[in-house]
Amino acid sequence: MKNILMIGACALAVTACSGQKTDAPKVEIPTVTETAEAPAATGMTLTQATAGDWRTDSQKARHVWRNPVETLEFFGIENSDTVVEISPGGGWYTNVLAPYLASGGGKLIAAHFDPAAFPEDRREGIQKRVDDFAAVYAADPDLFGTVEISAFSKMSGPLTEAGTADAVLTFRNVHNWMGGDYTAKAFEDAYAALKPGGIMGVVEHRLPSNAEQDPRGASGYVHEDFVKAIAISAGFEFAESS
Repeated sequence: MKNILMIGACALAVTACSGQKTDAPKVEIPTVTETAEAPAATGMTLTQATAGDWRTDSQKARHVWRNPVETLEFFGIENSDTVVEISPGGGWYTNVLAPYLASGGGKLIAAHFDPAAFPEDRREGIQKRVDDFAAVYAADPDLFGTVEISAFSKMSGPLTEAGTADAVLTFRNVHNWMGGDYTAKAFEDAYAALKPGGIMGVVEHRLPSNAEQDPRGASGYVHEDFVKAIAISAGFEFAESS
């Protein structure tokens, strides 16, 4: 089974395979086969997770553009999953994912800033940002569960224990990785973290196909084909985009 990449206009999905990477993996959309009816889900729905009173009005105001319920449903995220969020920033999606996963016995790993990747005079400040982020979720474990903190950078180690994640997600970060010249590492790290058949979901501003791609991603817009190519090189198989 392949690990699937899902992309979108935000969203794109790719799957990780269980074997060795090949130079030219076949790109195909997986077929869905009929299975026995699954037991009813327990815990929060995504709609409840986005509407919670722990999220601010300003966060909710962006639903009209970010479509969090539709995006996470597109990626197939269940509340029992183990999910890695790469580069969570201020936690806009973390505030949805953490309570949603905690409610169903799932687990969230936030791969945040890596202080070791910054100049020495900035490391203390970066570490404080990570600590402040972690403190928000540690303050209410009944709601957020235990959000694990790992690191992601050009020089970081594994996102989490290899082969343990159901999904790796990232929201509007590919252009930043391009600027730092570690885009390929991000997809390789994600591939290593995923179980066979796991999903990598990527949200990014889509650059029109007739526009020239800045290799540093300075505009914040990225060609979908560029993302697909890097993902496939890391071993993924493209699933679909939205």
